[in-house]
Amino acid sequence: MMSISRYNIKSVISVFAFTVISVYAWSFPPAPLRLFSPDKKIVFEFEIRQGKPGYSVRYEGRRVIDFSMLNLLFKNGSLENGVRLVNLVRMDSAEQYTLMTGRSSAANDSFRQISLFLKELHDPMRDFVLQVRAFNDGIAFRYEFLKTGEDSLILAEEKDEFQITGNPATHALILDGFENAHEGNYLRRAYSDLPTDSLMDMPILFSFSDSIYLAITEAALLDYAGMYLVKTKSGLESKLSPDPSRPGFAVTALLPHLSPWRVLLISRRAGKFLETNLLTDLSPPNRMNDLSWLKPGKTTFPWWNGNVTADTLNAPGNNFVTQQYYIDFCERNKIDYHSVVEYGLHQWYQDDGISFMPGPHSNVLKPVPGLDMKQVCDYAHSKGVGVRVWVHWKALYPKLDSAFTLFEQWGLSGMMVDFMNRDDQDMVNIQTDILQKAAAHHLHIQFHGAYKPTGLSRTYPNEFTREATLNYEADKWNPKGVDPDHDLDIAFTRLIAGSTDYHLGGFRAVTADKFRAQYTRPLVLGTRAHMLAMYVVLENANAMVCDYPEAYEGQRGFEFIQEVPVTWDKTIVPDGIPDQYLMIARKKGNNWWIGGITGNLSRELKLNPVFSLGENNTWRATIYQDDLKSPFNPNGILISTISVNRKTVLNIPLAAGGGFMIKLERI
Repeated sequence: MMSISRYNIKSVISVFAFTVISVYAWSFPPAPLRLFSPDKKIVFEFEIRQGKPGYSVRYEGRRVIDFSMLNLLFKNGSLENGVRLVNLVRMDSAEQYTLMTGRSSAANDSFRQISLFLKELHDPMRDFVLQVRAFNDGIAFRYEFLKTGEDSLILAEEKDEFQITGNPATHALILDGFENAHEGNYLRRAYSDLPTDSLMDMPILFSFSDSIYLAITEAALLDYAGMYLVKTKSGLESKLSPDPSRPGFAVTALLPHLSPWRVLLISRRAGKFLETNLLTDLSPPNRMNDLSWLKPGKTTFPWWNGNVTADTLNAPGNNFVTQQYYIDFCERNKIDYHSVVEYGLHQWYQDDGISFMPGPHSNVLKPVPGLDMKQVCDYAHSKGVGVRVWVHWKALYPKLDSAFTLFEQWGLSGMMVDFMNRDDQDMVNIQTDILQKAAAHHLHIQFHGAYKPTGLSRTYPNEFTREATLNYEADKWNPKGVDPDHDLDIAFTRLIAGSTDYHLGGFRAVTADKFRAQYTRPLVLGTRAHMLAMYVVLENANAMVCDYPEAYEGQRGFEFIQEVPVTWDKTIVPDGIPDQYLMIARKKGNNWWIGGITGNLSRELKLNPVFSLGENNTWRATIYQDDLKSPFNPNGILISTISVNRKTVLNIPLAAGGGFMIKLERI
């Protein structure tokens, strides 16, 4: 039998208990084998039916996943040929660790685990372990492929079923294929009405009629292909992103090898999925020795506004004077970083490609003539501002080592790496390589055109944020824009996975009848209060401040952007209903920051901030909300300051597409 040390228990627990049970091939324990969450509300049930392994899941006694087959398709054979249970190991434990970024600064989450040692009934008689963990917030399982008769794993497909019970309302992002930026509008429809054989991104949200919520995603995606869901005639099943260089295969690796965790979050509150640390719980511990150089913070991103500069600026362009203009703005307004991106639709480095796509002579080591990056960084540092750059991954990766060495010499703090558009095993490993080597050169990373987070900000804290959303950049070209209903869809789906990067900070809010796409000085749908609330609603350690300086300075509400933190000690969701509204409260130090948004409909929200208030404490609440006076101005903001205590109930009216923000300070 495999030793317990194989599971790296010492790295995640200080006190634990485990039981080893030997099970002979001819004498199975009473079916099914059960694993309960610590609070016993969730139970995972494992069975082998006619040689085929499978599972089901109950929540508070109600079955949410019917018996679902687990199947791995290898180069030679599959689990459909039959397996037997050889041994099992049970363990009670907890994940205890700190986080630099995310929805909380520390985690201490108990779990129960069962490791099921399985063996194929037929040649080549492969051995593997199905490892299952039950937390109070959900269930996760993964495969450990053992080294027995073979040295390598060649996996064509992983076809795990998720037999959803009933006909829950579903929020799903349908994709055209595996090569995509994970951006689009979400379908809102009954599970039975989802299109058959369509590729669906994760996380996916299910809302059952008896007020139970289920979300499915994955955690710890390392050296493996990303996973999607497909609704077939027989139910929902997983599908791996195929290897473009090896048609018909998805994963190739030396043994032993681990799959990512397949995660099922379950709760009676959809907001619980935005509070839990389950995905980071399931990810490997921090692999970076020194974090002292890392500094989360807000950043400019002038590409979004069209590189607008003051009329008095002498010769703007890809040059020092334009960067100086934005750096000075950052210094005046406590913005941590300035991003050097492009000017005149040409990136900051030499390239003969078209529309930001790298050409045959693309070279990230050579800025365009007239742009001295060392000069820019030195000037920024003299003002207490960091500098970041945008780069296409295909231009960066062939020169990764030399580029990172040079970037560190210039004094860059980090970068956005864009247009990844894949999550096959090779791309997953490319992103891991970028994170590891960036850390060695004191660079943080923001991935765009990339797949969802899987909890690896715990493992590589220099991963500050990811996109994988249709967001306000589309307001530059989409004639319909990105509306507040979509923001709610993102909050209750994509945000479950972790940090969610938007092009935030548009200060030209308009109603739908006045919206038009414009590449320079884009308009945004909803209200300015909604735009500001998104800084709290979204989890993002590198939040953008995308508009140009004159759009902000002297404008009502800009002080909120200046003050709002980007990292948090604790997150609570006081209330929220998919398709309707969401309120998120995040704590930083002694203060609480609360953001609330509605979709396209107006409504009044009630908030009793008892979660933040001690028995006898009084707090000062600074409230930013929609100004509803007539004629209505979507950029109007009312700002008030009141004292609140445990008995206070705030009634906050929101315009259609509106929002509010509250800063709570203890008096």
